[in-house]
Amino acid sequence: MGGNSMNNDTSKKWLLVGVAAAGVVAGVVGGYFAAHVGMSDMPGMTTGKGDVKGMDMKAMQGMEGMKGMQPGAVVIPAVTRQLIGVRSAPVTYAPLAQEVRAVGTVEYDERKLTKVNLRVSGWIEQVFVNAIGQSVRAGQPLLTLYSPDLLATQDEYLLAVKAQAQLEGSPVAEARQQAAALVSSARERLRLWNLTDEQIAVIERRGKAERVLAVYAPSSGIVLKRQALPGNYVEPGTTLYELADLSTVWINGDIYESEIPSVKLNQPAKVTFEAYPSETFRGKVAYIYPYLNEATRTVRVRMEFPNPHLKLKPGMYGNVVLGVDAGRRLVVPKEAVLDSGLRQLVFLDLGQGVYQPYPVKLGRRSQEYVEVLEGVKEGDRVVTSANFLLDAESKLASAGGMQAMMGQIGMADWQMRGAHEAKMEGMPGMKSEPGKPVSETRQVSGFSLTLSTVPDKPKAGENVLRLKLADQAGKPVTNAQVVFAYTMPMPGMMESKAKATHTKDGIYEAKALLGMGGTWVVTANVTLPNFPPISEKFQITVGGGGM
Repeated sequence: MGGNSMNNDTSKKWLLVGVAAAGVVAGVVGGYFAAHVGMSDMPGMTTGKGDVKGMDMKAMQGMEGMKGMQPGAVVIPAVTRQLIGVRSAPVTYAPLAQEVRAVGTVEYDERKLTKVNLRVSGWIEQVFVNAIGQSVRAGQPLLTLYSPDLLATQDEYLLAVKAQAQLEGSPVAEARQQAAALVSSARERLRLWNLTDEQIAVIERRGKAERVLAVYAPSSGIVLKRQALPGNYVEPGTTLYELADLSTVWINGDIYESEIPSVKLNQPAKVTFEAYPSETFRGKVAYIYPYLNEATRTVRVRMEFPNPHLKLKPGMYGNVVLGVDAGRRLVVPKEAVLDSGLRQLVFLDLGQGVYQPYPVKLGRRSQEYVEVLEGVKEGDRVVTSANFLLDAESKLASAGGMQAMMGQIGMADWQMRGAHEAKMEGMPGMKSEPGKPVSETRQVSGFSLTLSTVPDKPKAGENVLRLKLADQAGKPVTNAQVVFAYTMPMPGMMESKAKATHTKDGIYEAKALLGMGGTWVVTANVTLPNFPPISEKFQITVGGGGM
């Protein structure tokens, strides 16, 4: 009895659950069809044939500002323009100041490196400059040397001088000439052994050979190497010191091959260092190397900088900026350009809330402007704000059918952040598309930015955004701040942000909730010390349910 009663109760419970589930399914299906049927009858909704119910399309074509509209053009009411912040600016001719940036390394001016060596053998007795890094000036004594060869040559010189004095009053001209020739020959030997005229004059005045002679610095500079030690025996050609004059230094930087036409000899150059954040050092381009580094696809540029206070020390890294004056060019603000990698376009402001997408061909870029080679003319107005929303609306307006209807009624404003692939895939009208592998590298302002995801084919739901950051030489950059901003290019979609953390070797990662499948725009915002902020947009395809 008890068992049968329990079984009956259980059966009733499961029956109620089944009825409730059937009701939910029926409600979802019925609501879906009711929405589709009801919305198609609403005034102002597209019918699937491209026209708008309740609107006379011929009348619209006659409106001011509607003439010449091409496919993809959109009309935005004044209230909406104000809400989304649509702004435009004129296409104009303006000076285009381009900047070429590179990481530079301070190096010695090779023209001012000096080696101190001897031309005679002997023994070092005293050393006056006895430390690496010590500063010396030209003519400063470095050491004293005892050399039997020098001593013998001094004696020969003194004998020749004495003989010349004795024969000075000789009536035989040939004897006087030979005596003078002997003096000249002995003096020249002393000079060839690096004795100065002052040292030779002192020997002649004293009339006695110097047992030890001083060796003087041939130029001013800093001691880089020192081999001179008291008591050492040295042979001719032995390098005792290496000196470097740091009053001028070289800074070598590597630029990309695409930037070669922008760099010229004697072009002004600026460099900043983390050690001196408030100072800018100025120099010029001294040499452009005639070959390319095949591994990095860069060309080395040598710049020359004065260094009167010796602040620039060989081995230091600096941020080099080469200013390029491209003259007056036809330009648009850089915010006006939508660049997908395959195409570049701007939105022309035709007036009366009409906006037309137009492809353009771009040239040089500066911090604020982009040169336009083809596509627009002076006096045209281009959209500089909210153009991503206009682009999405333009695509929806061109699509027709369900997408055009959703754009009209604002369904595209919905954010489906919580919709995961498992929940959406079986719903009517939803389709599941596989994600595409993400691995794209961009070269921006002298840095390499590589975007990837974990998993490598992103899916609707939580993913990891990964940015690998390196400098021109391929060295990982570990001191940056990276923030990802991501959204779908649809009107009303809010932009989400995720602050990345550095994991290792210039790799920055952040978790991101990509709520539905489709195309997402990911912006990598990079902040580095002593560099302008970098903001680079990438497009990724997320797998899973989508409209």
